[in-house]
Amino acid sequence: MKKVILLLFLAVFLIAKPRSLMLLETYKDQNISGYLMSEKLDGIRAYWDGKKLYSRGGYAFAAPSWFVKDFPDFALDGELWSKRGEFEKIQSITSQLTPHDGWRELGFYVFDVPDAKGGLMQRLEKLENYIKEKEPAFLHKIPQYVCKDANHARAFHQKVEQLGGEGIVLRNPNAPYEGFRTQNALKLKSYDDAECTVIAHHEGKGKYKGLLGAFTCKDAFGRVFRIGSGLSDKDRRNPPPIGAIITYKFNGFTANNLPRFPVYLHIRKVP
Repeated sequence: MKKVILLLFLAVFLIAKPRSLMLLETYKDQNISGYLMSEKLDGIRAYWDGKKLYSRGGYAFAAPSWFVKDFPDFALDGELWSKRGEFEKIQSITSQLTPHDGWRELGFYVFDVPDAKGGLMQRLEKLENYIKEKEPAFLHKIPQYVCKDANHARAFHQKVEQLGGEGIVLRNPNAPYEGFRTQNALKLKSYDDAECTVIAHHEGKGKYKGLLGAFTCKDAFGRVFRIGSGLSDKDRRNPPPIGAIITYKFNGFTANNLPRFPVYLHIRKVP
């Protein structure tokens, strides 16, 4: 009973009412001339409220005191990130419930200062001035570039992907910080991605006999479908458990409104 009470206490302590954060729409053919563009980092979204570092869902990260000691007393929105292709490593570091030295491999890469005045560049200027003065070891501003037109954006996007990046973000420099999904903040990627919950495992055939061949998952809209591509041999030996939320990529939808060519990317959350 004491253990249950302690766990409940920790849950209340670690969870705060999440702030409504900016969410991205998908770039199609909007006019993006003059927008600011940056690489879309495939890390863990984080929000600094001036005192603590929280996840998008409102959970307080167990960030070591030395990691955040030079952070400012004003709010920041960004990504906990190390380098391209290390999402699962970043997730493992940030999901632990006690501080540890693994955080030395991470940085907090900021793309907005939500409560600052002015457009995006004016808001980020507040962070730039702070970084110049304090030189915090683990705090960084994500570089922003002025987009000339759609061709410029696609060329930048191609360069980022060639370097192993996920995609790019395009933002209206004159818009205020908006805590919802907005046309003033767009993502450009070569594929769509989404999340679903694993509900069944299926044994493979041939060289995959005795291993995972595919799994069935269900998304937030109730669509049920299989994913068998994108799995490494390690994934097939130790598949995402039933109930895990995974991220997958796909290319549009079929006539039956199911994701076309779904490919497994990584585990987002374990049950």
